[in-house]
Amino acid sequence: MELIKHLSEMRNYINRIEKEKSIGFVPTMGFLHEGHLSLIKRARQDCDEVVVSIFVNPTQFGAGEDYHLYPRDLSRDIKLCKQEGLDVVFVPSREEMYPDGYSTFVHVEGELSSTLEGSSRPGHFQGVCTILTKLFNIISPDFSYFGQKDYQQVLVVKRLVRDLNLRTQIVVLPTVREKDGLAVSSRNSYLNKEERCAATVLHESLEKAKQLIMEGKRDPALVASKMKDLIKAEPLAEIDYVAVIDPETLQKIERIGKEVLIVVAVKIGEIRLIDNLKIA
Repeated sequence: MELIKHLSEMRNYINRIEKEKSIGFVPTMGFLHEGHLSLIKRARQDCDEVVVSIFVNPTQFGAGEDYHLYPRDLSRDIKLCKQEGLDVVFVPSREEMYPDGYSTFVHVEGELSSTLEGSSRPGHFQGVCTILTKLFNIISPDFSYFGQKDYQQVLVVKRLVRDLNLRTQIVVLPTVREKDGLAVSSRNSYLNKEERCAATVLHESLEKAKQLIMEGKRDPALVASKMKDLIKAEPLAEIDYVAVIDPETLQKIERIGKEVLIVVAVKIGEIRLIDNLKIA
């Protein structure tokens, strides 16, 4: 496994292999967990070479968010990557990715990026799209792997790739969960024991929604209301949003049909967590 830290080295590596080998790419901010590892395993199956990037991207964090506190453990991440038989771990510096005078950003316009996370975290998707455009250009992957936990991000990235005619194909894998249903996330490491127990309310609320829909409830406002009641019963939980929406457009629906997306964003103590469930 190669550890590459500089853009020029990464480009040289790609130039040597891209005509002969398929390239899989897993972009991460490090502090790898089972969700990341599931993406790496799939990329390993699909592609001749697999590149994982580790870069805590400052432009996708808003004012007052946790950029400086975001968990980092590069030595642990490298060990995990070696265990998975990776070819390359790319760890660029902030100075190379955003040099002095940097002023170019990529933004997907429209409601895909302005609602839900886009509304709660202004500028977040611009930061995501900017760093991914840069990484896609540097690594030239045939396939890029993302988890469904960040459902809205996946839709935004797919639109980015389509609109800019980027050559990579986006592969989306199911959310990986703990035994009690909590979606794995690097931010889970922030939670103390009491908060970790309380965090299961996100998954419980999604399962409540699924139960109601399976019972024949078709009013999205009713389903959302029942979810909110369940979450509000947890003293450590503070709702950012709960929505029952169209899975393709992320827009509100008047009646639940064949497919529906349930999304939640909840603060547990000071830690903000997101989750979703697509019901077909």
